[in-house]
Amino acid sequence: MDNNDEQELPKGWEKRVSRSTGQPYYLNIYTKESQWDVPTEEASTKDNEKIRCSHLLVKHSGSRRPSSWREDTITRTKEEALALVRDYQDKIKQGHSTLEELARELSDCSSAKRGGDLGFFARGAMQKPFEDAAFRLKVGEMSDIVDTDSGVHLILRTA
Repeated sequence: MDNNDEQELPKGWEKRVSRSTGQPYYLNIYTKESQWDVPTEEASTKDNEKIRCSHLLVKHSGSRRPSSWREDTITRTKEEALALVRDYQDKIKQGHSTLEELARELSDCSSAKRGGDLGFFARGAMQKPFEDAAFRLKVGEMSDIVDTDSGVHLILRTA
């Protein structure tokens, strides 16, 4: 067994074995492209792939910028923000509201006026936890609660 068998691969890569040669190769699970060399960086998605998402953001006193179009100074705790987002999540799952409706009224992001729509974006445009969650979603799928420096989010992939 060589060292490559024991090392953990960067995110988005799988180690496979060639049926014709018996040699290991590495598969990018996003693009399905393969390479012989051991990957050293996280797998990229399709070059310049862009997705579209809407989100609902609830800021808290520990957020990077604890103010919004709704409140000049946000004083709620992170625990209170999480409780609010869980409540919004339940309303959406039960069909009482849509993310767009709740975002328009309650989101602490300026995207609220667009129902939370962030438009199209590629990797590198958003904070890493947000980006990772968004790119894992299928179109029409909503994330679980995502925590970033900006606050706590629900994300809906729309395209």
